[in-house]
Amino acid sequence: MTRPAVPASTDPAGADPPGTDPAGTDPASTDPAGTGSAGTGPLTVTEQDGVGEGGDTGGGLTTRGRSGPGARATARVRATLGDHLRVVLLAVGLLVLVVISFGLGRYALSPATVVRVLAHELFGIEGSVAGQDRAVVMDIRMPRILAALLVGAALASSGAAYQTMFRNPLVSPEILGVAAGAGFGASVSILIGLDTTLLQIISFGCGLLAAVLSLIIARVVGKGSLIILVLGGIIIGAMFNALISSVQYFANPETTLPEITFWLFGSLARASMHGLIVPAIIVAVCLTLLYAVRWQLTVLATGDDEARSLGVNRTRIWALTIGASTLMTATAVSVAGIIGWVGLVVPHLARFTVGPSFNRLLPVTALIGAGYLLAVDDVARTASSLDLPLGILTALIGAPFFVALLAKAGRQWL
Repeated sequence: MTRPAVPASTDPAGADPPGTDPAGTDPASTDPAGTGSAGTGPLTVTEQDGVGEGGDTGGGLTTRGRSGPGARATARVRATLGDHLRVVLLAVGLLVLVVISFGLGRYALSPATVVRVLAHELFGIEGSVAGQDRAVVMDIRMPRILAALLVGAALASSGAAYQTMFRNPLVSPEILGVAAGAGFGASVSILIGLDTTLLQIISFGCGLLAAVLSLIIARVVGKGSLIILVLGGIIIGAMFNALISSVQYFANPETTLPEITFWLFGSLARASMHGLIVPAIIVAVCLTLLYAVRWQLTVLATGDDEARSLGVNRTRIWALTIGASTLMTATAVSVAGIIGWVGLVVPHLARFTVGPSFNRLLPVTALIGAGYLLAVDDVARTASSLDLPLGILTALIGAPFFVALLAKAGRQWL
């Protein structure tokens, strides 16, 4: 007598039969070849591995196609290619924006003229280039565009690093008082009539001084606590803001005070090719350091216990992240003044593009930050006959945009 076939499970929840391992980790219930032979449990791959096409059929078995190590490897390759494709597309879009930016202004230039001038000056390609076109592109707009790219990438990347390290989506590069310290150094430099090079040096040094004072407070009072570090940054920032107000009070209201105020609002009007060499080197080195520890930062974002179990040196990564982010923030403020919202809003926009993992987040954040500040500077140069302060525009654009991000994220940040 033939035994009747056992019908498939009719459990509406699609529960696994007794004795199976849903994660596919039990050696007795998995098929290494991924064939799904009789006697094995359901072969599934989690969404973390990037495989989830098809879906559950409602029974104990699934119809997700291939599974097992081979499918997971394929999914990882596809995810990596997708990440690289996003970076390439963002880079191409940024390049197009750069060409457009060269043509914007009171003296308008067509994209073809811009490309011809750049090809002639940068690559030595022969072509007819008018002297006035060359002066506008290379001498006037080139320093400002490069400064916008540099400052935008630096502020956005440092904001992403701080948010990942502190595990707080509301952290910005100004958290340690660096911007206020650098602003005080620049204000004093303008008050006593120093040139742009000395202004950048003193501003950079005062920004680092503010960060060091915040770290000292955290070490002495809170034994290295991140919460005390943030509170120390708030205290130091308030102190330097008071000093800035004192400098403004004693400044000449007809000559020096307007210049200090305009610089504190953020501007790229002082940018020069000579003055961008050292800042570009500092930002490049800091971005390289952050990229080198991107995996460790991603692990730290999941929790201290997980990081410790994987052998991540928390103190070392914290020190490197704070050091690199502080250097980039101080450099950006010394070049362009205090420009808010870039380091707060751009990292969230990047997360909606590639997710929260810092190893994917860093390059995307740098590209979006560079393009964002360049676009804002284009508006500042063309929206009015005056050169509008960047800090005002970034606040006007960033505040409602951040509200939209909060609405889309819902309660996942709370």
